[in-house]
Formats: sequence, C-alpha cells, structure tokens
Amino acid sequence: MRIIAIDGPAGSGKSTVGRHLAARLGLRYLDTGAMYRSVAFAALRLGIDPDDARRIADLVPGLEIIVGDVVLVDGVDATLEIRGPEVTRAVSAVAANPEVRTEMVRRQKEWAQAHGGGVIEGRDIGTVVFPDAELKVYLTASETERARRRSQEATDLHYETVAADIARRDLVDSTRAVSPLATADDAIVIDTTGRTVDEIVDELSSKL
Repeated sequence: MRIIAIDGPAGSGKSTVGRHLAARLGLRYLDTGAMYRSVAFAALRLGIDPDDARRIADLVPGLEIIVGDVVLVDGVDATLEIRGPEVTRAVSAVAANPEVRTEMVRRQKEWAQAHGGGVIEGRDIGTVVFPDAELKVYLTASETERARRRSQEATDLHYETVAADIARRDLVDSTRAVSPLATADDAIVIDTTGRTVDEIVDELSSKL
C-alpha cells in the first residue's frame, strides 16, 4: 500500500492539501476527521451526551459511516451537518474516547487495505494509524490564519468565536491521553500560512 499521512490542527489546510495531493498522485483520499464528526453527529441525533463515554462507546460498533464527497451516517446525509457548530463543539470529546479511537483506527486501516492505500489526513495518522507511511506530513499555520480560514467556511460564526473554538480544540487534541495530536519524528513540517495549495503540493510531490 502507498500511504501518505497528513496530520495537523484545525484550519491548517489538511483537507485542501490532501485532496489536491491525492489527485496529483492518482490516489484515494480519506478525511478521518469526518469519521469522528460522524460519530458526534450520530450521538447528538440520539440525544447522547458527547461526554458520556460509555454510551458513545456502545454506539460506535453498529454505526455505518461512509466518508467521501458525501458523508452518510446510518444512511443519513450528514455532509453539511458534521461541519456545523454543534458537531464541532462535540467532536473533541468524542475523539478523546479510547474505544471510539480503537474502532475508527480499525476502520481506517480497513479502508486503506480496500483502496490500496491513499492520502489520509487527521491528527494521529503518521504517529499511530500508519507509522510506516511512505510520507508523513505535519501541516500548521498561524492561529490568525487558521481562524480566518475556518470563519470563511462557517459564515454564520464570528471570527472571535472560531478563534476561541480552535484554541479549545488544540488544547483538547494535544493533551488527550489516547493518540494526542503530535508531530511524527520523521514528518515533513510545513507552515501553510501565506502559501498556495499548488506550492505545497509541488513541495510534497518532490519528496516522493
């Protein structure tokens, strides 16, 4: 399998760079963050508190999640809702659940096997899920740039609200006990602030 692992915090450009790099290399692309968001979406629909670790863990094994251009959760189109503020607030708690992470990692590996590899992005891809990836990338950007990008995506939210949410997620994701957000020792670190997607994809392609 040919695995390209892209990690980094919210708003660093993982999804945009990942999609373009996958297209350049002729590989499939997987947004693992959408998988955790799908679990949060399902929990909220069922009235389950995202902090209720036991109920969240019990929910996951039977949950059907299909992630692509369209995201389906138990047959429901959740493409837009998983990016909404309610799911965004809930996803860090869900992603910190050890049993959820174990199941999602299993599915991510299964997806890679089924597709012969791919460009896979998230927060622990190069450190936990695919430590032997052909290329490991850690994307970052200034806090101001990351908040600006996210506030453009979520036009119903103010910049200050988005900035505060990003800071909260950074803290939760980097300090959780299981698979925290971290840079793999052999990852290429790229600051995407002020750079075009083509520039970044060119740089990464040159490393392969």
